[in-house]
Amino acid sequence: MNGSAATKPRRFVLVAVVAAVALALDFATKEIVLARFAPGESVPVVGDLLRFTLVFNPGAAFSIGTGMTWVFSLISIGVVTYIAVIARRLRSLSWALSLGLILGGAAGNLVDRLFRPPGPLHGHVVDWIQLPNWPVFNLADSSLVVGSVLAVVLAFRGVNIDGTRDGDTADGAGDGADRDGPSGGADEDGGAAGRDGGEGETR
Repeated sequence: MNGSAATKPRRFVLVAVVAAVALALDFATKEIVLARFAPGESVPVVGDLLRFTLVFNPGAAFSIGTGMTWVFSLISIGVVTYIAVIARRLRSLSWALSLGLILGGAAGNLVDRLFRPPGPLHGHVVDWIQLPNWPVFNLADSSLVVGSVLAVVLAFRGVNIDGTRDGDTADGAGDGADRDGPSGGADEDGGAAGRDGGEGETR
């Protein structure tokens, strides 16, 4: 099983591409919204189903923990660093897509916290997408959610980051045990026959 995993191509380039696309789209849309809307301004797009509303969020995704901006900044830095480290070990296409989305989403909001007012690690995140009965969010939040949901699905299905599956490893071990069993039995039978023959000659 290790051999089959080693033959799979590494996916760190895909992680970087997905993250870069997610980051670029998030940054571009935020800049467009900042240029066209005033803070607090809300414009209906699809009736009451979808509105563009510009707000500045000092907390985490979906306005959680608004008084702990610096904590979420450090968490985002940790997430980005961790994914960047393990990305070189990735051989799973699905995991590369998942972690790329998470990396791009985390980086998108981290850019806001580092470079937007009121200052580094305390910057407010630009949110602008509003749905009924839901906090205002942005494309980085969406990327984080989609990537996290995909990661949960992959983990539940036993898909490893090297492209193997937990069930496949167990099956391979079982096949090896089956092959060892008959050969071992044959050796024992042969040994018993040899001992019987030797005893007969002695007698």
